[in-house]
Amino acid sequence: MKLNVSSVGKIYKNNYSADKAAITFKDENITYRDLDDKVIAFANFLRGAGLAPGDKCILDASNLPEFLYTYLGVVRNGAVIVPVNPMLTLEELTFIAHDADAKYMLIQEGVMLKHRYAKETLEEALGVRVFVLNEALIREIDAAPREDFDLVSDIDSISTFLYTSGTTGKPKAAMLTHSNLLANSGQCYEALETTPDDIFMCVLPMFHVFAFTACVLLPLYSGGTTDIVEEFRPKEVIAGLIGKDITVFMGVPAMYMVLIEAGKKNITFPKLKLAISGGAALPVEVYHQAKETIHLPIIEGYGLTESSPGAVFNPPSGVQKPGAIGLPLPQMECRIGGEDDEELPMGEVGELLMKGPNIMAGYYKQPEETAATLRNGWLHTGDLAKKDEDGYIYIVDRKKDMIVVSGLNVYPREVEEVLYKYPSVKEAAVVGAPDKLRGEAVVAYVVLKEGETAHSKEILRYLKSKLAAYKLPRRIEVVDSLPKNSTGKILKRMLRENSEGVVMNS
Repeated sequence: MKLNVSSVGKIYKNNYSADKAAITFKDENITYRDLDDKVIAFANFLRGAGLAPGDKCILDASNLPEFLYTYLGVVRNGAVIVPVNPMLTLEELTFIAHDADAKYMLIQEGVMLKHRYAKETLEEALGVRVFVLNEALIREIDAAPREDFDLVSDIDSISTFLYTSGTTGKPKAAMLTHSNLLANSGQCYEALETTPDDIFMCVLPMFHVFAFTACVLLPLYSGGTTDIVEEFRPKEVIAGLIGKDITVFMGVPAMYMVLIEAGKKNITFPKLKLAISGGAALPVEVYHQAKETIHLPIIEGYGLTESSPGAVFNPPSGVQKPGAIGLPLPQMECRIGGEDDEELPMGEVGELLMKGPNIMAGYYKQPEETAATLRNGWLHTGDLAKKDEDGYIYIVDRKKDMIVVSGLNVYPREVEEVLYKYPSVKEAAVVGAPDKLRGEAVVAYVVLKEGETAHSKEILRYLKSKLAAYKLPRRIEVVDSLPKNSTGKILKRMLRENSEGVVMNS
């Protein structure tokens, strides 16, 4: 299926029934006709406020319908939307506003209250015109004209700035075009075999590209329905999965652990036909537990902000290989590259390189970073991977996460997979720490399952029977929780910083 639209702002203008629910939110049903009306109202209001093609507009809001209306209304003006994490501090927002050269900002009133921001303070610090998303503003927007327009003159123009997590240095804005997002919606539609009858649950944060493309743009592309959930509250999510006949769920591994626990209490999700895991590597043990307890094969996929984000998935109706991220999406090329980007033989570990219509235009105002990342026509992912005889791709680890012990490579994910098999372990993360003799040493952080106890010596004894001596952790820390970002991805940078303070004496 191909959309006959000029921009991502009209992605929902497809073969749909105008009276069908495009969005559900709490007890509200928003039809495709209602969605169209709201987006046009937001677009007209913003144009009347001065928003012009090329202008940058920050969107700071949690999961709610107005997030979508704002996003699509901004890009219909040919402007660039800059979604941000509602947890960001004023200092972090100020950096993004200045870096993006933003002129406008729409911020949810609840976010302002949580951070105790004043509108005037935001405008002064960020140098933007601020609109507060509250009932008064929504009434004003509802009174806006309903002229249907689309000021996008070039489908390859930039629609979205998405700031990367900034694991090294300051965050940088990946520039995604209208065609990037349209292409990726079509690629996901074809590969994941979704239909207009599907109901997607969007509980992942909508400011994140995984949620917005896979849980919002994809269902709108296919004429389906998105059930927007404000945040991940286990009881509410489980009730929604059952009571709202959700057929497609997108989550991170930590969310599936919650569903597995529900399955152990004989809770089932009979309507759920597709469960996608992304955002972080899915432990093989979690895959097997999900299949056993909730009878659901989780489809692991892979993507980056820079790829809009979908790139590789296990095929829903084909062979799914535990531990593999799957096969490239339609129109995607993936290569396991060597030192000079040459393709390595099957089974050899190298950097995962990608190209396709969904690959970003580059980083905003970062020509050197762009040139390094989009080198030789390939997106350099920074992930170490390998291919098997069927072309399935396996992520071995991040290049920067790899630990070198006495000249030998240790891939943290390999150690983590073994830790997840230990009966008492709920979560695990492995990082490197400085070692005076060996260069680096392996350090493991584990969170135990509720009610379980385990000493680090017991865990190490278990690992000794599974791993070579140089891969064994020199230190195992049992902790209450692991630091994570808003999508549930473990922040290894923080763990590394914690570990760097202790130089091992060998």
